[in-house]
Amino acid sequence: MASYRANSTVLVSQAHESLRRKLHVLTLTPFYPSVGDDVSGCFVAESLEQLKSEDVTSTVMAVGNVYHPRKVAEDTKPAIWFRYLQFPGIVGLSSAGVLLYSRIKAKVLRLHQQRPIDVIHAHAALPCGDAAARLSSELGVPFVVSVHGLDVFNTFFGQGISVRWRRKASCVVYRQAAAVVCISGKVNHLLTSVMRTQVRATTLYNGTDTERFSPDPTVTRDEATLLVVGNLLRIKGQKFVLQAIAKLKDRYPLLRCLFIGDGPDRPLLLDLAKRSGIEDRVMFVGRKNRAEVATAMRRCTLFVLPSSYEGLGCVYLEAMASEMPVIACRGQGIEEIIRHKENGWLVAVEHPEELVQAISAILENPTLRVEMGKAARRTILEGPTMAYQAKRMRSLYDRVIE
Repeated sequence: MASYRANSTVLVSQAHESLRRKLHVLTLTPFYPSVGDDVSGCFVAESLEQLKSEDVTSTVMAVGNVYHPRKVAEDTKPAIWFRYLQFPGIVGLSSAGVLLYSRIKAKVLRLHQQRPIDVIHAHAALPCGDAAARLSSELGVPFVVSVHGLDVFNTFFGQGISVRWRRKASCVVYRQAAAVVCISGKVNHLLTSVMRTQVRATTLYNGTDTERFSPDPTVTRDEATLLVVGNLLRIKGQKFVLQAIAKLKDRYPLLRCLFIGDGPDRPLLLDLAKRSGIEDRVMFVGRKNRAEVATAMRRCTLFVLPSSYEGLGCVYLEAMASEMPVIACRGQGIEEIIRHKENGWLVAVEHPEELVQAISAILENPTLRVEMGKAARRTILEGPTMAYQAKRMRSLYDRVIE
C-alpha cells in the first residue's frame, strides 16, 4: 500500500509538471557574460540555463552605459546587448532607469507582440529595476527585482543629494515590484528593516554548479597553497591575507598564495607583498575563466576571502562545492551557510590575528581539512544548488503571475 501511494504521488507530480505552462521571462541585467569574459554575471547566465528544466525560457537584455566598452554576446550565452545614456558617474544612476527604458522600450514592445512576456526580471534596482517598473506598467505584466549585494539602496558610494536621489529611486522600485529577491537573509534584513511591509521580499540563495565545482580524486591538492578569488578591492580583505602570509612564512616554508582577480588595489597589494618580503610566495594571475577557477579550486589547499562587505559570495559556495575548507568573515551573508569549524571557518572582519590562527589551525590538521571540505560539499548538495534555485524561482514566478 505504501509503495502504491508513493507511485501515485510520483504520477500526480509528473502530471502536474506536464500541465504546467511554459513561461517567457524578460531578463534585464547589467551582469552577464560576454565574449572574452565568461565570469561577469555568470551567476545570472547559469541560473537561466537551469531554469529551462523548469519550463522557463528567457530573453536576455544585457545593458551597460555608453561610458563602458561595447560588449558582444557569447554564442553559448545569447543576449541582446544595449548601451544606454547615463549622466557621468554614480551621480547619474538615479535617472539612468528612465533613460534605459527609453532605449529599450520599442524593442521590448515588439518582442511582447511576437512572443508575450509573462514576467520581467530585473537584476538590481538601478537602472534595470527602474526600467522594469516602467515596462511592467506599459505591458501589464508583473516584474521582480533581485538584490545581489549589501548596497541595497545604492548609497555606498558618493555623498550629498545624489545619495538621497538614489535611495528614493531604489525605494520606488522595491515598492512597485511584485517580489524582491534577496540573495541572503542579511540582504533581506537590510531591505525590510527600512521598508518594512512596503516590500514583498523573499530570500533565495544563489545556486551553485556542483558539477563544474566538484572534487577530483585524481588531483592531488598542493600541500600549503591558499586561494583567493575576487576583485582586488579594499573591502575584499586581500591585504590581510598578505599580512597573514608574512607572519606564517617561517613556520610554513611551502606556504604560497594564488590571487585570481584584478582591480584598482592591485598596485597596492603588489607593493605590500614586496615590502613584506613575500614576493616569491604570492602569485597575482589576473582574471581567469570559469574552468580555470574550477581547476584552481581542485588543486589548492584552502580558500580564503576575508571580505567585509559580502551579501553572500558565490565564490565561497563554489569553493565549498569543490571540497575546499573555506575561511570567511562573520557578519556577512555567507555566515548563513558556514557553520564555524564544521563546514568552514569564520573570523572577525579586519582581524589579522584571527585570520593567522585560522589558516594555521587548518594547515596543521590534514584530517580537519578533509572533514571540513567534505562537510562543505554536503552543505551545498543539500541546499543552494542550481536545481534548488531554479525550482524556487519557478515557484516565485508562478506566484506573481497568479
